[in-house]
Amino acid sequence: MMADTAVYFEFVPLGAQVKVSAICASTGVEVSLLVPKTTPQTYMQDLALRKLRRRLAQD
Repeated sequence: MMADTAVYFEFVPLGAQVKVSAICASTGVEVSLLVPKTTPQTYMQDLALRKLRRRLAQD
């Protein structure tokens, strides 16, 4: 993933959890994870971004 590639984040509340998705704008690759609702949003984004980078590195 290039440093200037846009990443879109989606947050969907699911009871006591939040489904966080990160989507790479240039490839369309998407990853998701579930975190507790009390997790700070910046930490949610950081986790999702790291998971997306790992996924893109596998290709």
